[in-house]
Amino acid sequence: MKEEVQNWVDYAYEDLRMAELALREKIYNQVCFHSQQCVEKLLKGFIEFKGQIHPRTNKLADLLSSMPEKPFKDLRDSILLLDRFYIPTRYPDALPGSLREGLPTENDAGEALGTAKAIFERAKKVMGF
Repeated sequence: MKEEVQNWVDYAYEDLRMAELALREKIYNQVCFHSQQCVEKLLKGFIEFKGQIHPRTNKLADLLSSMPEKPFKDLRDSILLLDRFYIPTRYPDALPGSLREGLPTENDAGEALGTAKAIFERAKKVMGF
């Protein structure tokens, strides 16, 4: 695997581990943020794995639409839900109403982490790491 791709995978794995640690500590906004980051890095890594340059964006919707192949197509809806966590989980002055109920709940965190784990496992099979 090319070094650039391996770097994306390594950073994605670190985000996955941070999300797991945050869940154990019940820091749900960080679970959601690091889950989103894990998936973002895996999608960028996959695009590079396919020999293309990934768009410079944090929006998972944009990354999915620019992918040369669609190995995560069946997980698309779950991936897109992670986009809602990027801004409001990072900044206390995020736009009001970004998340209807305020900060993410334990349920939100569990779903976000589940999505990140599913994408990580799929990426392992598709990219062979």
